[in-house]
Amino acid sequence: ILELFGNLTDDGTLARIGATIRPNTVGASTLAAMAVPPDRLEDVAGLVNAEPSVNHNYQRTHRFNMWFVATASDQCEITSTLNSISSRTGLDVLNLPLERAYHIDLGFRLSGQRRMTEKPARHGGLQVSVDAADRQLLAELEDGLELCPRPYQRLAARLGQSEASVISRLSGLIDSGVISRFGCILRHRKLGFRANAMTVWDVPDDQVDELAERLAAIDYVTLCYRRARRLPHWPYNLFAMIHGRKEQEVRRQIDAAELATGLYQCSRSVLFSTRCFKQRGARYFSQLRGAA
Repeated sequence: ILELFGNLTDDGTLARIGATIRPNTVGASTLAAMAVPPDRLEDVAGLVNAEPSVNHNYQRTHRFNMWFVATASDQCEITSTLNSISSRTGLDVLNLPLERAYHIDLGFRLSGQRRMTEKPARHGGLQVSVDAADRQLLAELEDGLELCPRPYQRLAARLGQSEASVISRLSGLIDSGVISRFGCILRHRKLGFRANAMTVWDVPDDQVDELAERLAAIDYVTLCYRRARRLPHWPYNLFAMIHGRKEQEVRRQIDAAELATGLYQCSRSVLFSTRCFKQRGARYFSQLRGAA
């Protein structure tokens, strides 16, 4: 098993074995977008990727063609990151913070269907109380578990704790919802999932929760969340991701989802990802690593 995981890591399929932190439970995060002139994409991507808080950066098929995620220990650091990117590139940055998650980070089968089948839970932006030891543990986990026979024992040694206490603390973070998933984090594009669409709708505010919950319950919808509008440039408030292998199949799924939920009545835009500039785990507490 260790040899298998090692080979998957070497070829870039396995990013890490570790935790996915639910947005807005600890620290701060946001999704941001930029309209980058095509001849500047490579240069701007390099500047964006250089920011320590940026963990994902994709090119998508839209006038706003660069989309990145920033995570940090607090909102001030997020604001500083976005201001720095705007200043260094000379381009406006569209800040689209999460307002409500309906289905996020529960994973999906390689067949494209959802891995977990329980009713999607609604998670708002309520902060969960974590102590200094929790933060230190999450910091040491940012790069995932070591590929060794006793990874939790190795993690515990770095923290100066017992293996049992580390496992117990991780269980508590999972139970409280801070950790939404613990397992293999794969780079889905390496596995053939290259027709990945972020679909966005302009939904009346008094209908968005009802329609979003219908959308989140559909098996092939892998992420579903509400984000802030930014008028007049960005009117959309409901976001969903569908990860697929072929564009035509994904477009059929989007159309079927609209008919099933009633979203066909709302204006939409479909943004396919065309290039991955950066993908790694979120860094909320990097400054704490090695400080135990």
